[in-house]
Amino acid sequence: MTKIYDEESFGDAIEAHLCEHGGYTTLPSDEFDAERGFFPDTVVSFIEETQPEKWSELETRLGGDARGEFLAQLDSALDRLDQGTLEILRHGFKIAGVRIQLAYFQPETGFNPDLRERYAANRLTVTRELHYSTSHPKQRLDLCLAVNGLPVATAELKNQWTDQTIEDAKAQYKNSRDPDESILTFKRGALVHFAVDTNEVAYTTELDGEGTHFLPFNRGHNRGAGNPPTDHGHRTNYLWEEVWAQDSWLDIIQRFIHLDVEEIRENSRVIDTEETMIFPRYHQLDCVRKLTDAARTEGAGEDYLVQHSTGSGKSKSIGWLAHRFVSLHDANEEPVFDSVVVVTDRTVLDDQLQDTIYDIDHQSGVVHGVEGENRSKSDELAEYLEKGKDIVITTLQTFPYVVEHVASLPERNYAVIVDEAHSSQTGEMAKEMKEILSGVDVEESDNWETLLAKSAEARGSQENLSFFAFTATPKGKTLESFGTPPEDGEKPEPFHVYSMRQAIEEGFILDVLQNYTTYDTYYNLVKESEEDPQLPEKEARGAIARFLKLHPHNIAQKVEIIVEHYRSNTRSKIGGRAKAMVVTDSRKAAVRYKRKIDEYLLEEGYDDLEAFVAFSGTVEDNGGEYTEKGMNDGLKQSELPSTFASANDGVLVVAEKYQTGFDEPLLHTMYVDKKLSGVQAVQTLSRLNRTAPGKDDTFVLDFVNDHEQIKEAFEPFYERTTVEETTDPQHIYQLATELRAFQVFSEEDVNRFAEAFFAQQNSGPEQAHAELSQYTQSPRDEFITLPVERQDEFRSQLRSFIRLYKFQSQIVNYTGARLRIPYYPSPNIA
Repeated sequence: MTKIYDEESFGDAIEAHLCEHGGYTTLPSDEFDAERGFFPDTVVSFIEETQPEKWSELETRLGGDARGEFLAQLDSALDRLDQGTLEILRHGFKIAGVRIQLAYFQPETGFNPDLRERYAANRLTVTRELHYSTSHPKQRLDLCLAVNGLPVATAELKNQWTDQTIEDAKAQYKNSRDPDESILTFKRGALVHFAVDTNEVAYTTELDGEGTHFLPFNRGHNRGAGNPPTDHGHRTNYLWEEVWAQDSWLDIIQRFIHLDVEEIRENSRVIDTEETMIFPRYHQLDCVRKLTDAARTEGAGEDYLVQHSTGSGKSKSIGWLAHRFVSLHDANEEPVFDSVVVVTDRTVLDDQLQDTIYDIDHQSGVVHGVEGENRSKSDELAEYLEKGKDIVITTLQTFPYVVEHVASLPERNYAVIVDEAHSSQTGEMAKEMKEILSGVDVEESDNWETLLAKSAEARGSQENLSFFAFTATPKGKTLESFGTPPEDGEKPEPFHVYSMRQAIEEGFILDVLQNYTTYDTYYNLVKESEEDPQLPEKEARGAIARFLKLHPHNIAQKVEIIVEHYRSNTRSKIGGRAKAMVVTDSRKAAVRYKRKIDEYLLEEGYDDLEAFVAFSGTVEDNGGEYTEKGMNDGLKQSELPSTFASANDGVLVVAEKYQTGFDEPLLHTMYVDKKLSGVQAVQTLSRLNRTAPGKDDTFVLDFVNDHEQIKEAFEPFYERTTVEETTDPQHIYQLATELRAFQVFSEEDVNRFAEAFFAQQNSGPEQAHAELSQYTQSPRDEFITLPVERQDEFRSQLRSFIRLYKFQSQIVNYTGARLRIPYYPSPNIA
């Protein structure tokens, strides 16, 4: 193969661009101290140049071998300090009473030329083929980026022209890179590790062998995963041309990377902590920077709508944006905003913002939550706004007060960041806001976006107030109020989009339409399967066949279908922890469903399933009065989510509550008995899309809606929906036959793989990776010998089979059928 296409040339091209255009210089590998994990000569020369007086003082205080003592103390500080490399770069460290800076960041204004000069003195270096290991001197990292001698990033490069991809780079980090090596040690070594090929980028901030978890760092293509083609070079050239460029890279180190510490609690007691080094995903970095640039250019008085799907990490994006706005200056060196107000109902965001900003700046007292203790929230909010507190966090209910009070302070400019409400209390919220918004028609059914738009309309545009609204599923009203008008004059659009499709394709959420079915389709599949000669008789004649006697016009019949389906299909999902939700059309219907489920469980003697119900207020039905707490055996409303999540087998019946903003990753199946359309359909079904270990699919059984309407509802947010109506269960046998005809795998391959996969000692493929791999080698070899066109055909048939099997197996039990086995090795073949 011509040298221009190999991995080495790929790296050479990256290095050349960084040195010619990115502000870097080349640093040879032989200057690296593998034991300490940094470049000592560069570290010392940077300090001598930028802090000569301090270095001279150190030499006096340390005496003799001042250089050696300094390097030893730096090595110790990297291990000792909580945030290691990141903390030393941001804040320096003390030695012999002298604080030494290891990096200088770009000042907010140009008032102090000395700061500009120091910033320009930073030494960004790139090292190719870095010999990093003390125990294996011949091992090399393809690329290392360092700031003033401290490594901040490593990269393994792969080139598709040599038949290697990003997956090979990930495997190299997992299998061949020892995390105990200084440069690879979490916190004390490089901050981030990139797996790069010519089409895609992924990264991790902690190496942990096979447990290493990579996140995508791609721009997205056609609102999906991956990267778009470019008019020059590789699809991934944005990494070294934009992200790694000097100003960009130092900005990421200064303002984005931070250590997230999560407390692990047991019975309200902290028993452990879990640390994660946070590095922004590409869409987060892109969004925050574009909003920052727009605010700097346009000033206050503008509105922006950010459409970021669940799984986008909105909390982090909001935190970074709020922190950036606090110190943002325009071209005239004037502050753009005097205060930043974050409107949310997630109390956890208060703590997250506090922690994030402290991690970045080591500053306390920047974030102020409106608590309303010993006074009204509106009075507390007014005080914070008048005093110009940096960041104020308040709720949607007090949002109108924000707008009203800001209008009385025309000399001050404010940024209002609105977080998509996660509370399900929209009815109560509407009542409160109705009292605040005089003359505005507020309905109890209005969701948070409608309330927000009505509030904004009531007050009109204000030149000293900019809105930044974050939502996954914007309504038309929200787009009208906060969207950006395109140049062609058409309807307003979101300022920035991270689509549901991209989130699904990147693995951050699940596709809830993949296994969506209406009851008519469900009924037909069960009816056909009863007569299927390829299924074992006892399976076809089991409890599920009773559904044929029912066409559910009343709740009792639907309850039988729900309970039996849950017990025969859902309960075994997610390692036996899967939960289900029943969506009803009214509070009274929720009460009746809960009662009927309890009655059916008692009649059938099922003591292994627990039903919960969620609704607001008191419901009168057939002469009785019912409350959520009473029907849940005295369980407090605040305790319901955690109790439901911890139940061995649980079904939650809901009416309005929990149809939006309920984040329970163990929720797998939804039974819908309510007319849904538009955004409400998307928000309701999306309760299932959260990921969890062992959760690889979801299921929706819809008693009342039409699949075309559901598909239409999702299209604006997904752009390519996958819901299909399949009523012929025989089609899956046809696909299996066609797959076998390719002669890629044999029955022996399949049986051996299945035996290893389901072995009692192996709870999943992670525990039997080596053994499972050996059984896929032969099919993989056969696959590679196929012509390219036949390979594409096989992949297409395989994906169709997997999709159909995952769907139909949640309706028809294929246990014992010859059909079932080919499903398991198939992902490994492709």
